[in-house]
Amino acid sequence: MPEHGSVLPLEADRSRVVFVDTTLRDGEQAAGVAFTREEKIGIAWRLASIGVGEIEVGVPAMGEEERETIREIVALGLPARVTAWNRALESDIDASLDCGVRSVAISLPVSDLLIREKLGKTRDWVLAQIARATRYALQRGLYVSVGAEDASRADAAFLFAYGRAAADAGANRLRYCDTVGILDPFGTYEAINAFRENTEVAVEIHAHDDLGMATANALAGVRAGATFASVTVGGIGERAGNAAFEEVAMALRHALKISPRIRTERLVELCHYVAAAAGRQILPGKAVVGENAFRHESGIHVDGVMKNPACYEPYPPEEVGAWRSLTLGKHSGRHAVREALRRLEIPFCEEEVADILEEVRRASVEGDGTVSDGDLLEILGYIGEVRKRAI
Repeated sequence: MPEHGSVLPLEADRSRVVFVDTTLRDGEQAAGVAFTREEKIGIAWRLASIGVGEIEVGVPAMGEEERETIREIVALGLPARVTAWNRALESDIDASLDCGVRSVAISLPVSDLLIREKLGKTRDWVLAQIARATRYALQRGLYVSVGAEDASRADAAFLFAYGRAAADAGANRLRYCDTVGILDPFGTYEAINAFRENTEVAVEIHAHDDLGMATANALAGVRAGATFASVTVGGIGERAGNAAFEEVAMALRHALKISPRIRTERLVELCHYVAAAAGRQILPGKAVVGENAFRHESGIHVDGVMKNPACYEPYPPEEVGAWRSLTLGKHSGRHAVREALRRLEIPFCEEEVADILEEVRRASVEGDGTVSDGDLLEILGYIGEVRKRAI
């Protein structure tokens, strides 16, 4: 297997994007989420097999249990860079080395608020410490990603100084963190563009979803030249979560026309596996992988989809491992009724369709909003009885 640092020769290719999946680190930091060792190994294996370029596997400084899990993941020999997250402390880096990883993420706060309130330090201390920690890791043969925590609230001049200090020390890339999710896509584009121009090193965009814009901000970062995108499966993570892997992957392909180099046909399976491990539900309306993503009820939409699915679908459901369904309900039309009857191999005449549709709409309002196959059979039985009595 190639060295971990050599499997991703993409830093200079701005037409491609490396996914840095942090489900096992930032994702697991979501309140109430605690993966077992078997689940972490299963997630790592699935991420690598689907084409993720880099997996941030955890925080070795947490203790021996975490380190043993990371060692087992490293031992898999996955075709992905395996990265451990660290504070800018030599002891953290030593703990990562003990796990056998060849890549580390080293992070320090860069906003005055966090430098003062969280660290109780000064800007000068931060600059000196990130340079020291970066050199320490590089001297031990590690690939180094330097994180700028709370970059979106940092003084711009100091942020650039921090990036240059890390770059001068030899950092392989910089992670721009919108830690509390306050940016919009326009601000993200400007911030990443300025960060790149003032640091001249590969940049990663790390977006949080506190204002619901993490995916949009990740794409804006890529548009501005970030060649690494930090994501989590299903968008799980601190507070409102992170940029969702599946959303960024499909948005890159269909909105930015950039090949994500991901086996997207396995996204639904991956998201369901992680959701089960995290004890989370995938909401029906969840983009890309929710059960409603390719579910049609409106008569106009069903008619269009039956003629050509591209009328009301941005891409085929098979592209993410999903499937299309036509649902009967209040907004259904005759085309949907006919299709349901044909699918169930129930003979009908055209005169019956209007009566069936009327009952379908009534049943959906009185029930839970949808009409199942069983409900439809009951409706057919009811209409049959009414007609018998009429005779």
